[in-house]
Amino acid sequence: MINRRQFLKGASLGLGASALAGYPHLAAATAAAEQGPNLDGILGSPHVPAKAKRVIYLFQSGGPSQLETFDYKPMLDKRHGQELPAEVRGEQVLTGMSAQQTSLPLARSVFDFKQHGESGAWVSELLPHTAKIVDDLCIVKSMHTDAINHDPAITFLQTGFPIAGRPSMGAWLSYGLGTDNPNLPPFIVMVSSNAGGQPLYSRLWGNGFLPSIHQGVQFRGGQDPVLYLNNPPGLSTGDRRSMMDKFRKLQDLQYQKWKDEEIKSRIAQYDMAERMQKSVPDATDFSDEPDWVFDMYGPDSRIPGTYAANCLLARRLAERNVKFTQLYHQGWDQHDNLPGGIKANCEKTDQASAALVTDLKQRGLLDDTLVVWGGEFGRTNYSQGKLTETGYGRDHHPGCFTMWMAGGGVKPGVYGETDEFGYNIVKDPVHVHDFQATLMHLMGVDHEKLTFKYQGRRFRLTDVHGKIVKAILA
Repeated sequence: MINRRQFLKGASLGLGASALAGYPHLAAATAAAEQGPNLDGILGSPHVPAKAKRVIYLFQSGGPSQLETFDYKPMLDKRHGQELPAEVRGEQVLTGMSAQQTSLPLARSVFDFKQHGESGAWVSELLPHTAKIVDDLCIVKSMHTDAINHDPAITFLQTGFPIAGRPSMGAWLSYGLGTDNPNLPPFIVMVSSNAGGQPLYSRLWGNGFLPSIHQGVQFRGGQDPVLYLNNPPGLSTGDRRSMMDKFRKLQDLQYQKWKDEEIKSRIAQYDMAERMQKSVPDATDFSDEPDWVFDMYGPDSRIPGTYAANCLLARRLAERNVKFTQLYHQGWDQHDNLPGGIKANCEKTDQASAALVTDLKQRGLLDDTLVVWGGEFGRTNYSQGKLTETGYGRDHHPGCFTMWMAGGGVKPGVYGETDEFGYNIVKDPVHVHDFQATLMHLMGVDHEKLTFKYQGRRFRLTDVHGKIVKAILA
């Protein structure tokens, strides 16, 4: 005998199972969820043939000025000090920092530009090392975003949504594709120790609502790159192993009682940490690197935690098949004294960024490693604050900015174009969601199909937007 409630419950489950059988990808996702975190990736195999096996994302936090780096505008030389034409500004919103200015004077760059390589791409004198590898770069001058302030803009670029809480790009790729090296996390993050500026938060490399095993693991400079990885004083490896065995049994009991999938993620993280006790010291030990490598990346590469050292470590992680490595370098937010500030930034980053591309190329890794360089938005063509012949600042500008990519299935060259004032896009716009969709495609993932059901709806990195920029695919 069964009562009415039992009958309805059993019938609904039966109908649900029958319906699910008609949608194999949903059935697979449901089965995978019941088994806990899948370190091999929820997809099993890529949606499309992958051009890249891994990503190294050199994120320049603060918004580098495209007008001092890659987007050369002679018109600003001619009209230096004149008012930004109303028809050029249009209806674009200004930040609260310059909206109260009585004048918006156009500001030329004080740095010289020259054309380089077979592509003839314009590159600033601030980037002499990048200029040498320009024929390996796909320079996208027509990026644009929805957010005008730092935190929502960075969050939007990293997670596809300007409000915190969504999974980051690296977490999505870890969830979808898993790991190619079970002894290292598939998603590793480094923040330069020799920089400061707009604050960064760990949620930028967080897992959001995905299982926590997919969150980025931060590596730091110094003797202990990963916090709490080493055994505490007085605790041997055998003692730690015995403790972990007991811990696993307790966690299994908890899972049997509560069926909380996060318990399985926690166990998987502890198992990964144990393997990392051997793999991390090997990856972070630069003693086997010859002097010519340090010379290529620059003197800072010998100092753990610097941008240059992190670039070198990123190459070592690529050799070990880490899926997604992200470097954050702060300090690009120049509202005043832009010439001095951006020059210092470029001195810290230019040589190492170029060296990373060169190093990957000569080791045969660039073809299947996608390197990305760029910030969260661009800068205005007018001066924020007082304009002088040698001094000026630039405010936030989401309307256009420049990023570059190299390797990993992208076509070298210059893509997109801004107007002669460097304020609006006039050719081939690339939205942040388009960039995300293209990055996922290069990794073999259909951005519309990699989803996760949370709070009753299916989410994806690109929300309900994004198109692949096919013109930049090799």
